[in-house]
Amino acid sequence: MEKTAITPTRAQNYPEWYLQVINAADLAENSPVRGCMVIKPWGYAIWENIQKDLDQRFKATGHVNAYFPLLIPLSFLEKEAQHVEGFAKECAVVTHHRLKADGNGKLVPDGELEEPLIIRPTSETIIGETFAKWVQSYRDLPLLINQWANVMRWEMRTRMFLRTSEFLWQEGHTAHATAKEAVEETLTMLDVYQDFAENVLAMPVIKGEKPIFERFPGAVNTYTIETMMQDRKALQAGTSHFLGQNFAKSSNIQFLSQSGVLEHAWTTSWGVSTRLIGGLIMTHSDDDGLVLPPRIAPQQVVILPIYRNEEDQQKVLDYCQALQKTLSQQQFHGEAVRVHIDKRDLNGGEKMWQWVKKGVPIRLEIGPRDIANDSVFMARRDLTVKQKVSLKSQEFIAQVTQILDEIQANLFARAKAYRAEHLRDINSFDEFKAFFTPNNENDSEAHGGFAYCYAINDPVIDDYIKPLKVTARCIPLDQAKEEGFCIFTGKPARHKIIFAKAY
Repeated sequence: MEKTAITPTRAQNYPEWYLQVINAADLAENSPVRGCMVIKPWGYAIWENIQKDLDQRFKATGHVNAYFPLLIPLSFLEKEAQHVEGFAKECAVVTHHRLKADGNGKLVPDGELEEPLIIRPTSETIIGETFAKWVQSYRDLPLLINQWANVMRWEMRTRMFLRTSEFLWQEGHTAHATAKEAVEETLTMLDVYQDFAENVLAMPVIKGEKPIFERFPGAVNTYTIETMMQDRKALQAGTSHFLGQNFAKSSNIQFLSQSGVLEHAWTTSWGVSTRLIGGLIMTHSDDDGLVLPPRIAPQQVVILPIYRNEEDQQKVLDYCQALQKTLSQQQFHGEAVRVHIDKRDLNGGEKMWQWVKKGVPIRLEIGPRDIANDSVFMARRDLTVKQKVSLKSQEFIAQVTQILDEIQANLFARAKAYRAEHLRDINSFDEFKAFFTPNNENDSEAHGGFAYCYAINDPVIDDYIKPLKVTARCIPLDQAKEEGFCIFTGKPARHKIIFAKAY
């Protein structure tokens, strides 16, 4: 069996493989606080690139950034019944405002608050309260706000990047004069997420509406982008919610219309989180570690100087620095190519494998022999580790952005082909059960995928799918408007739904 950098492999133990990729790529580690993580520099650099790209997209569509309090009065959540019910079990609650010594060398809470404060699980309620002050007239609308923040949801079973008690995200919140405008906003932001996921993260997604029993608490409609991981499970990569007037009524967001009538606004909210990094890992990585699409990689080209003595060292470093300067002047999707020289005093093989495991798109090895030939020894992360090619330096400089684009396109095409291979039209409940039943007893093998079948949009279907550990992911927006019969109940169904096991 061929030796791999990551053990166990995906086939041997996918959940453990995922954690080992994070460890080997130095992305994050568990924190002293149960259920929380420390995001390390390489992992945070990926998040910064996600932030930067999305922030530009939000501003291009008219949104501006603001910041709202971390703590939310309990009474604010109580105003929207469905909302508080949906998040009640996940809330972390602050009940005291100071500590005091107990005389035994310990500190205990003191000074009970008149009203408990909730560490935000999401900010609809407190932002709604603020919007009620900001919105008075139709002239104040639309109000298009985004917040980059952290949130807390008290998770019992955590997994780094995918489900942690505290995580980073952005949450957009908007208010509009009409339902039509709010629905258009909801779908526009869904399109923004799709374009970013597919063209920057190279993650193919299915855009759809959540069934009524999977909606965001308090929403009229919830829309999602769903993507398939390499264990064939679904990951909800982003959501956009049309909230109707529900939150406007509970927060009293009212405006005087052009006709002089006092009306409630129509609101939306939408968000993506550090879960996208988990999605990146599980979409592209292999048994040698992380694989990063060039557009999101913190470094796109890493140069590894190779020398055996001090005389060669300076000559090689000078050559590498000149090459770095030239490469950094090349433009890749509107930005300078990100190039790093690894000057650390480490064994060459050790350095090479570290960058393989970190997922850098292009590695260049340069030694005295390469300098003599004015060439570089290049390896691409979308190919096997042993596949390397020697190119004249000027040839590589001329082709670097094209090569990066090829890697980006290859990763997207590979992920899309994998999804196509494991997305199946299902025509009966027996076929559905067989699709989601593994061949071994411990459920460890990769099996199933996306089942696409007619089903009614009703909570009753949960009775059929829960025993199989399957969830209804979305009603795809781009399906043909044809009716069929629900494979679970036999009742007429207006559309097909994607079902999958999921994170």
